[in-house]
This record gives sequence, structure tokens and C-alpha cells, in this order.
Amino acid sequence: MASAVAWRLHKANLRRIFMLECSEPLAVRRKVSFCEAVYDGSQKVEDIEAMLCHDVDEIDKCWRDGRIAIAVDPAWRLLGKIKTDVVIDAILAKKNLGTTLSEAPLVIGLGPGFIAGQDVHMVVETIRGHNLGRIITSGTAAPNTGIPGTIWGYNEERVLRAPADGRFHITKKIGERVSKGDRIGEVESVPVSASIDGMLRGLIRPDSQVHKGLKIGDIDPRGAKDYCYTISDKSRAIGGSVLEAIMRVYLS
Repeated sequence: MASAVAWRLHKANLRRIFMLECSEPLAVRRKVSFCEAVYDGSQKVEDIEAMLCHDVDEIDKCWRDGRIAIAVDPAWRLLGKIKTDVVIDAILAKKNLGTTLSEAPLVIGLGPGFIAGQDVHMVVETIRGHNLGRIITSGTAAPNTGIPGTIWGYNEERVLRAPADGRFHITKKIGERVSKGDRIGEVESVPVSASIDGMLRGLIRPDSQVHKGLKIGDIDPRGAKDYCYTISDKSRAIGGSVLEAIMRVYLS
């Protein structure tokens, strides 16, 4: 979702974007997540590329080259080194981990856990449904339901979760069609199997350390391979809402 927001802003010619990541991100939809640059040095989502940067000079060069900058900085220390007009908390932790109004002239929080007008200026609704993408200027987003969005009548069934603590070893790849019962991989010899037929749309990196219950994969029952490599409708909508929020403040 954070990558979709960055992609949308970059497309709208807001080109001085830097994303702050943890040292070992565990994105499920890796093919459309800029955080993969932490491992590979660069990552392209659709037609926009992000590069891993280690200091402010590298970030400046990245911007000059027309790319999005990514830095491993979970404590957000770079906010004190780069003049920031907008901060977007897209951690999706379902709670505020320390974001405050003082971090930028405009601070936006995605999803539940933020109070608009108190710890962020605006909140963007992230739950699927009638209010998806709504910009909230007072109050909070809807509480987390813990239930994945429904696609073709499937919600929890389409999500792969770690059956145990340990390393996740993978036997299938993103973009492969799977059938119910197919073995996707294993965690400490405990198999991970598909619960439905469909396309393996997302899967965390091979050999990642996981804990029991962690979301590690996503099966799309629609079976369209190109959905594995393109931003989802939900994420694209949220990206548009963040762009609108910025325009409300800076174009008013």
C-alpha cells in the first residue's frame, strides 16, 4: 500500500519522495513493493524505479535520476536531515507507533490507529467497502476487522499463514497457478498448502524467518497473472486519496 502511494505521487510529478524501511521487510506482494530494494538495491513497480540509498547525498542523486529513494531507517532519523513537507505513515501497524503532528506541515496516517486532528492531520480509510479512500479530518478510521478483503467470495481462505515459527522454504513462485491442496512450501517441515484454486499473487521472500500465524502468501481466485505484477484497485484508490489530501493543503 505504501508503494502504491509513492507510485501515485511520483506519477503526479511529486518527485522528491523518500521511503523509510526496516532492515528486513516482509512484503507479501513483493512484485509491487518498493521495499524489495532493501535486498536487491533497486526495485521497479510497474514503470517506476526505487533505489536503496544510504545517506542524503545518495537520496539527492536518486531524485535527480528520477527515482524514488528508499533508506533503511525504522527510527525515521532522516526526517531531521531532510526538509519534509509531508509525512505519510503507511506502516499499517493498526496503531500509532509514535507519529506526531510536529513531524511535517502535513502528516497523513493510513488506516486505523490514528486520530485526525490529534496525532495526524488527516487519516485515509483503508478498509474495503463504501468508505474506502475516504479522507478523515476529525476522528479515526474504521477499526481493524482482522478479516482479509473478499475476492470472489473468499477472504481468509485466500491467505497463506505460517503454521509454525521458523524459516519459510518455498516450492512455488509468484505468478504460478495453484490448486487446492497444492504444497506452496514449508516452515520447519510443517507444510503450507493452498486452500483454494487460483494464482499465487504474493509470497514473502524465500528463507524468511517467520512466526506462527504471520501472513506469508496470497492466492487470487480470479487467476489473472498480470494482477501479480500490477498495483491493486484498493491500493491505487488509497494512493489517489493521499494525493487529494496533499492537494487540499498545498493547492488551497
